[in-house]
Amino acid sequence: MKYIALLMLFLIAFSAGCIKKEAKTFAIIETNMGTIKIELYTDKVPITTQNFIKLANDGFYDGLVFHRVIDDFVIQTGGFYPDGTYKPSPYGTIPLEIDASLTHVDGAVGMARAADPDSASSQFYICDGPQHFLDGKYAVFGKVVEGMDVVRAIASVETTTKYGMKDWPVKDVIIYGITIEEE
Repeated sequence: MKYIALLMLFLIAFSAGCIKKEAKTFAIIETNMGTIKIELYTDKVPITTQNFIKLANDGFYDGLVFHRVIDDFVIQTGGFYPDGTYKPSPYGTIPLEIDASLTHVDGAVGMARAADPDSASSQFYICDGPQHFLDGKYAVFGKVVEGMDVVRAIASVETTTKYGMKDWPVKDVIIYGITIEEE
């Protein structure tokens, strides 16, 4: 009986080290105001996250600005250069992908879109505070895990109307690059 107990203990200890943890995917956003790290929900919204990952890996977001900044609501980016020039996604639009377990909590990352639910392409936003009235209407695909202080700093910048758009920061908030990592 003593040998069986030792064998069971050995098997449990051995198998614990052999269980593979599922890798998580992160996006590291480098801006002129600091770094934001986002966990991407690749398992729950694969179409949306793969679109974002493809754009990030292509360098699509490099040099774009946060063009819509509303304190206590969202900071939005992914479509405009500092001079107001629009940059369309080379991949077109994607269908609205909703997972009911993903909601617009503080730090949630979602796809911006036009009135058509299937019109999201490259623009995304980060929630500055919970925005649950957006739940079920916009695709949440990630959440900030580091750098909420940077999100708050961006959300509090002075804004104006620029290039015909409200809520554009007076001083540009620029994305230097987005790196995708697995851990």
